[in-house]
Amino acid sequence: MSAEHDPRSTRERIMDAALNVFSRKGYYDTRMDEIVEEAATSKGAIYFHFPNKEKLFLALVDQFADLLERRVKEAIADKAGMVRVRAAVITVLETFGKYRRPAKILLVQAVGLGNVFEKKRQEVGERFARLIQSYLDEAIAAGEIAPVDSEVVAHAWMGAIENVVIQWVYTGEPQPERILGALVPLLLHSVGYHEKEGA
Repeated sequence: MSAEHDPRSTRERIMDAALNVFSRKGYYDTRMDEIVEEAATSKGAIYFHFPNKEKLFLALVDQFADLLERRVKEAIADKAGMVRVRAAVITVLETFGKYRRPAKILLVQAVGLGNVFEKKRQEVGERFARLIQSYLDEAIAAGEIAPVDSEVVAHAWMGAIENVVIQWVYTGEPQPERILGALVPLLLHSVGYHEKEGA
């Protein structure tokens, strides 16, 4: 099957084009015709995959959340306890740092777009807070850190990560390396964990 007749590659091309246009123009100022032009496809092809702009935007959010979760799970696969917690936090930050345009869509443009988008943002935040919470619970069970309210801590960590990344998405500062260097130790210290030298 040639690429131009492969529905999967057409869908991916549409999503790549939508990411470009949304990140350049914002949700409200983007027209489906611009995505058609950017994707070098037909209106029919876009509407076959995405019945409207909202569904296309939400698909981009889901795509980025899936990528983020996949990266985290790969990073922590052979780790346990607080090493796993640390790897998960670093991977979330590194992924946001590498994918600035999808981060902008998820953390900036989806804000204030209404209930459907806000629900999706909360769903994504909750998904990652639950992952971090489960890793904290493992570390508590292993005796690596003292018992804490892991649900509250995980949400507080997600809030800190989101706030710093939003600042970076808007301004380009602080650079991802600075975020990693300052934020990761701060979060880990907040639960009484201090990294060993060379960790």
